[in-house]
Amino acid sequence: IAAKKVLIVYAHQSSGSFNAAAKNAAVEVLTAQGCTVEVSDLCAMSFKATATAEDIKGDLKNADNVCYLDESKLAWEQGKLSDDITKEQAKLAEADLVIFQDKKAMLSFTTGSLESMFSPTGINGDMNVTLWPLQNGILNYCGFQVLAPQIFWAPALVDAGELAHMTARPFVHWYFLKEQTNKQTKTKKTPITPNYKHMNSNLIALKVIEAYQCC
Repeated sequence: IAAKKVLIVYAHQSSGSFNAAAKNAAVEVLTAQGCTVEVSDLCAMSFKATATAEDIKGDLKNADNVCYLDESKLAWEQGKLSDDITKEQAKLAEADLVIFQDKKAMLSFTTGSLESMFSPTGINGDMNVTLWPLQNGILNYCGFQVLAPQIFWAPALVDAGELAHMTARPFVHWYFLKEQTNKQTKTKKTPITPNYKHMNSNLIALKVIEAYQCC
């Protein structure tokens, strides 16, 4: 099996966080599988997430009334986007697991509340609804094949035993997807349902790679 290029976009200010441990586990497992793994550490890079006119080099089309959508589109066409943006775009273009069109993206994050609090009747509301704008409105809209997210529920609120179990369970629950041979499937995008447990409606086969084994 050919090695894959994997891009992990990581955003946490603390190297001692659970998010950092999850990222390190993913790097370890994927590297052991022969993948080339690159990490974009947004906090370490001081990456500016806000969309402003500073994202564009040179003069703006309409500096008096800036429309970011129009200005950024023109800047992309003319090669005038800022260096920090074009650098990350290049990483996306080279990756096998995270790029546009027939590529895969997966959210991985921790929560501050227990899983039960993210139910339809929980105080935080249904996690499916919370993730829907990001997974469908952004990732799916941009052409990503969205994989089911890896959610670590409230690591700060569990005891040491549960925390160990949390890090020991399979982390990378995606890796290889069987090529879709049906021509209609290839040309017709399958809608994503707003349920993260069934996010991969066009998934043919999934090989689970276990990061660690529980005793």
